[in-house]
Amino acid sequence: MQVETWLKQYYFEKYLLDVSIATLERGGVTSNVDTYEFLPPIDAWGFPKYPGKTVVLPPGANIVEELRQFILENNKELQEPGAWLGTWIHPSTHCCYLDITTIAPCLEEAKKEASKRSRQDRREIVALYNFKYQQTVYLCEQQALPILAS
Repeated sequence: MQVETWLKQYYFEKYLLDVSIATLERGGVTSNVDTYEFLPPIDAWGFPKYPGKTVVLPPGANIVEELRQFILENNKELQEPGAWLGTWIHPSTHCCYLDITTIAPCLEEAKKEASKRSRQDRREIVALYNFKYQQTVYLCEQQALPILAS
């Protein structure tokens, strides 16, 4: 393997660790899989672009390995314009959500789009998140009694 190839692999491994650590420390993060940059605290709302592709991990899961698999399986969608890798630890269940996040500038638009995407994928979106104000708005009564990934 050439030096550039090893370096690229090591940067990817570091990115997986950075996302995993930040997820555990902050309760979730949004990042770009191409640039490895974290989304800054903007006044906008994030939610799953493809709710059917969201993976819910049980507490104690190996986030690094699950992220690696999620990125490999969803690389095409994660490369789309405006797509981000999102992680979130549900404060009540402690399950970790992995998704392809999209962003809307205002809460009402985010709610409408999330509802539309939930219907399309036949899977409820649990919550919206405001990056600047670190505010979570739950969309369903159950607040995520998730189907866990194995």
